[in-house]
Amino acid sequence: MTRAFSVFALLTCFAAAIYAPSAAAQAYPDKPVRLVIPYNPGGVVDYIGRVLAQHLNKPLGQPVVAENRPGAGGIVGTDTVARSAPDGYSLVIMDPAIVINPTLQPSMPYDLFKDLEPVSIVSSSPLVLVVTPGLPVKTFADLISYAKANPGKLNFSSAGIGTTPHLSGELFKQRTNTEATHIPYKGIALSYTDLMSGKIQFSFSSIAGAVPFTSDKRVTAIATTGAKRTTTVYPDLPTVSESGLPGFEVDLWLGIFAPKGIPAAVKAKLASAIAETLKEPEIKAAFAKVGAEPLGSTPDEANSTIKSEFEKWKRVIADGNIKSGE
Repeated sequence: MTRAFSVFALLTCFAAAIYAPSAAAQAYPDKPVRLVIPYNPGGVVDYIGRVLAQHLNKPLGQPVVAENRPGAGGIVGTDTVARSAPDGYSLVIMDPAIVINPTLQPSMPYDLFKDLEPVSIVSSSPLVLVVTPGLPVKTFADLISYAKANPGKLNFSSAGIGTTPHLSGELFKQRTNTEATHIPYKGIALSYTDLMSGKIQFSFSSIAGAVPFTSDKRVTAIATTGAKRTTTVYPDLPTVSESGLPGFEVDLWLGIFAPKGIPAAVKAKLASAIAETLKEPEIKAAFAKVGAEPLGSTPDEANSTIKSEFEKWKRVIADGNIKSGE
């Protein structure tokens, strides 16, 4: 009897172990989910994050609460999530700075690959190359010619050291063998006053940041950085690649990340809910306003993107000898 009971008990435990993850996924979520936005309100990450949070409650059946936790180029908010319980109730939405910071910064409070897991790549968006109106430049080819004829006389702005606009400018310098001085700002919008006045000559800007200034021609848009033209905001602008620099592509993608160790079933449920949400016409229209295309990848696809982007920007930082304090 004792032996029979022991075998029964072991089988029961084994069955419970198999059933537990499935049961957890079915129960998830049973309370609100927190989506950390590691930047100040007003930028493209904040905009996309809030739009997504407002609509994710439908497939998840629970509120998704957007929470701004800015600081250190996205590191503060991301670290908050990396240190959270891996239960699917704390997530962060982040841009390519998440793969740039580990190479650029001398130290990090978390390890991108050991402390976080990608859940989904939410959106894709090119940057737009804008120039000050006083510059005798109308095309991308004009900009390269001017830069070569006036070495060291160009300044370009960014949303801060290590941001995608910053490293896009560095990649531009490397690919065209030209010189330009990087001027970082606390957000790309803050640089537009100097772009309009001519203190800054060009910038690789988020589309969300550029639209208010290009729509009334206070600055001039000359190219976008995607693999194809953006059909929603700048349909007539050529890409940098088709303008004479083949293979130059920069994507301001946004991804959702969870703490390492999140149950696979919960992660899959989140990815599925995100993909379902991104198919809504209302979401597509909202993203189109800032030149973003909804994606909604699987966790495996997201992981591949993260690894590829990490290696890409690691090379740019190394080749340019770029330091976090420059």
